[in-house]
Amino acid sequence: MLQLSVVLPTYNRKAQLMKVIEGLEKQTFAKEKFEVVVVSDGSTDDTNDYLSHLSTPLNLKPVFQENQGVAATRNRGVESASAPLILFIDDDVVPHPDLLKQHIETHEQAGKPTKMIVIGPMLNPPNFAYKPWVEWEQRMLYKQYDAMDRGDWAPTARQFYTGNCSLHREYFKQFGGFNASFKRAEDVELAYRMADDGAMFIYNNQAIGYHYASRSYESWKNTPYAYGRNDVIFNNNHGQSWLVPTIMKEYGGRNALIRFVNRLCLDRSNLSQFVQTLFFTLAQLAYRLGLKSFYIAGFSLIFNIRHYQGMSDELGGRQKFFQLLGTAQN
Repeated sequence: MLQLSVVLPTYNRKAQLMKVIEGLEKQTFAKEKFEVVVVSDGSTDDTNDYLSHLSTPLNLKPVFQENQGVAATRNRGVESASAPLILFIDDDVVPHPDLLKQHIETHEQAGKPTKMIVIGPMLNPPNFAYKPWVEWEQRMLYKQYDAMDRGDWAPTARQFYTGNCSLHREYFKQFGGFNASFKRAEDVELAYRMADDGAMFIYNNQAIGYHYASRSYESWKNTPYAYGRNDVIFNNNHGQSWLVPTIMKEYGGRNALIRFVNRLCLDRSNLSQFVQTLFFTLAQLAYRLGLKSFYIAGFSLIFNIRHYQGMSDELGGRQKFFQLLGTAQN
C-alpha cells in the first residue's frame, strides 16, 4: 500500500535529475510504499526521452506538459499522485538514503495530524563548489537551520521551502494548491494560507537533502526583487496584512550600512546599479581571498538592496516605502 508520493518537478536538468533518481533508488524506505511522480515542465533537452525509457526499481510516473512554471508543475504532480502523503523535492536536491523514512516517521510520531507539515534541510553536498552568491544563500539557510536546532524559534510558514517538505495530499488540495500566478515565493504564499488555518510546521534535521544549486548571478539577484514585490502583494491582496509592517519593524535591526545604502539607492537606478556592481566586485575578491565576513557582507547588501527595491516598486515609490517605515517604527 502506497504511503507517500514524491512529487518532483523538472525542467532541462537531465544530468541533475539522474542524480536525484539515483538517490531515490537508494532509499531505506520500502519501495513498494512510495511512488515518484516526475513532471517535466516542457523540457527541451533529453529529459523526456530519459524518463520515457528509464529502467528503474522505483514506481515511477513520468508526466509531460508544456512549460507552465514550477507552481503549476507541482500542482500537476499532486493531481497525478495516489498516496495520502506528498513529499516535494526539487530536481537539484539529492535525497539522503533516510530522507523518505524520516519524513514518514515524523508524521507517524505526531499521530498524522492532517494540518502537519514536515520540513527537512537542504545541505551542502560534499565535494561540490557553489558560486559565491549561491554559497551566501546556503549560509543564510544554515543560519535558519541552526536557529531552529537551538530552539531559538519554531519553524513557520517562512521556512516552507518546497525543495524538501511533506504534507497530506488532501490538505494541500483543500487550499487549491500553489497559486500559479506567482513565479517566485509561491511556496511561502501557500504556507501563509495554511498557517492562517492553524497548520503546524515541524523541522526534522535528519530528513536531509543535498542541494546541488547552480544559478547565474542575474537569476540570484532577481530573486530578492521578486520576493520584495510579492511581500507587498501578499500583504495587500492575499490577507497577510501583518507582513509589510513586520518587515518594516525588522528593518530597524538591519546592519547600519545596509540601512544607509538602501536610503541612498532606493529608486535611484543608476546609483543603485553602480553600488551593486561595486559590492559584487568586492565580494568576489573577498571570496577569492578567503575573507568570509567581507564577502558575506557584500552579498547581503546586494540582496537587501534588491529586496527593498522590489517592495518600493510595488508600494509605489520610495516616499511610500519610507512613510510606512516611519509608521512601523514609531
